[in-house]
Amino acid sequence: MCRHPCGATGHALRGAGADPPGCAAALRGLAVAPRRLALGRALHHLAQRARWIRLGLWRRLGQRLALDWRRARGDEVVPSAVVADSRSLRSAPSAWTRGIDGGKLVKGVKLLAVCDKHGSLIDLALGPANLDDRAGTLPLLPRLADLGFQGDLLGDSGFKGAPFAAAALVHNIHVSVSPGGTRDGQFLPSGIRWVVERMFAWLSRYRRLNIVYDRQPDLFAAHVWIAMISIISRRVVAHAQAQQVV
Repeated sequence: MCRHPCGATGHALRGAGADPPGCAAALRGLAVAPRRLALGRALHHLAQRARWIRLGLWRRLGQRLALDWRRARGDEVVPSAVVADSRSLRSAPSAWTRGIDGGKLVKGVKLLAVCDKHGSLIDLALGPANLDDRAGTLPLLPRLADLGFQGDLLGDSGFKGAPFAAAALVHNIHVSVSPGGTRDGQFLPSGIRWVVERMFAWLSRYRRLNIVYDRQPDLFAAHVWIAMISIISRRVVAHAQAQQVV
């Protein structure tokens, strides 16, 4: 029987394509695979599943694991506050889009992410590096509302502005802005807003995500989701093992 690089069998993966819960079991190998395994190759192979990408399976699975982790930690399933921020990534000329982030001097792609207090990715959006954070986050607002989220969206000064706050309020989302750093450029932790920076640090450990080569945004988004699934899966497995010992 053919075995997938992540540790799941071919039959399990084929069955998971039509059943997202089954896919969660098939991907459990990502949580227990050795870190020195060619994870980048495994991620690329998994992300090539065009049907799964087209159906949005990676996003749904990542969101489900994030909410399951909240339940395991004794929190409400739907968070009452989320944190939004962006990261500019270098991209190759073959990427689907490119822009120049003048503040960070990066020519490439911007990743806009929303996470909860545990640093679990809730949703993401992609665009050129010169995309305004507020404009890039607007498509995420109705998707957050579809998850049942109604609460505070925490962000830095890049999310300041009455039009964006009014657009978020339509979905019962309240924008709360706090400075992301000092005038001399030093990072300034504020409340739980720093967790999104930690999430970006986690994702940067997956070298495949540091430079964008993909010709389609959905393919790169799938890589991000699979990396996050790998991170949360290890948390869930470690928590379950600790509960069994107790």
